[in-house]
Amino acid sequence: MPVKNRYADLHQEITEWRRDFHAHPELLFEVHRTAARVAELLREFGCDEVVEGIGKTGVVGVIHGQQTSSNKVIGLRADMDALPIHEITGLDYASQTEGMMHACGHDGHTSMLLGAAKYLAETRNYNGSAVVVFQPAEEGGAGGLEMCRDGLMDRFGIQEIYGMHNMPGIPVGHFAIRSGPLLASSDEFEIIVTGKGGHAAMPHEAVDTTLVAAQILVSLQTIVARNVNPLKRVVLTVGTFHTDSAASNVIAHEVRMQGTVRTLDPEYRKFAEQRVREVAEGTAMALGAKAEILWQAGYPVTINTPQNTVYAAAVARDITSHVDDEVDPIMPAEDFSYMLEERPGAYIFLGNGDTATCHHPAYNFDDEAIPFGASWYSGMVESRMPV
Repeated sequence: MPVKNRYADLHQEITEWRRDFHAHPELLFEVHRTAARVAELLREFGCDEVVEGIGKTGVVGVIHGQQTSSNKVIGLRADMDALPIHEITGLDYASQTEGMMHACGHDGHTSMLLGAAKYLAETRNYNGSAVVVFQPAEEGGAGGLEMCRDGLMDRFGIQEIYGMHNMPGIPVGHFAIRSGPLLASSDEFEIIVTGKGGHAAMPHEAVDTTLVAAQILVSLQTIVARNVNPLKRVVLTVGTFHTDSAASNVIAHEVRMQGTVRTLDPEYRKFAEQRVREVAEGTAMALGAKAEILWQAGYPVTINTPQNTVYAAAVARDITSHVDDEVDPIMPAEDFSYMLEERPGAYIFLGNGDTATCHHPAYNFDDEAIPFGASWYSGMVESRMPV
């Protein structure tokens, strides 16, 4: 197909961008070098408009087609930020910044979308406008939400929005997608249990917060086991457990636990918060202690619009016969979800082969995936806005 053939010509150039980004990772909203390079390249490509500083450090490029009489506008999104992880790949283009690395492939996403932007600016074989969105702070900073709050959709007239993430374990050249919930919501909680500290030899004169907190921890698992429909997906994990005691003969006065709740159902997301509060507070009260729950709402469920999922899968099939359009949803979260709350669209997985999993210090993006991902990005524009 013509798009794919052009990306074969651009492959080496896009790979060089990707490896440069990989060697210079940046975190959250502090993606100043990356964003500046993205903006520089978009201007070199001849984009009709390049705007920096959307959502603090995001970059947006606008590329008009040969015709714009359709008045259609399609958005394409890639994320730019890295992770606070020490890289152990030993690659010659490995991270040059201690304690940071592109362990999730955002360097690949950014480079593939740049490749698509270059192709679209060269050919403009569509009737409408393409908006390429380069987002900061996907890894915990809600950069997608910041860009939306900064007027991304209305300012650029975006009507549909599409995004992509590489997926280790899926062969290079394969795509996977599904309609409806694809990735989970992600909420964080802290439970502070207060009792009455004392001597370990005289527990009857104390309220043993360690025992109370342990009972709460165990009881929280009944939410998933007994309150959630077995056909629905909810994950509740307590990841930390700290007492304020530093000695074996001291009963702690306070215990703190931190955890996360993931679900694919927005209604169960609300229900889980309610039940965490009820279980923690009720268990503590029954045992003579007090529980305070601090809840931090995170990313919402990533929900693909059904018809846009059909469009996205069809473009993938134009590139390869290896498209799974009923892939199982997974429980990590993704802040592209905020963009899908504002506009119809879809998010697709791109195979990244047998590399280490995302967020692992040995992870690496497979550059052989570049022509497939870049072709899909530009294919969404040409297919949704035909001349």
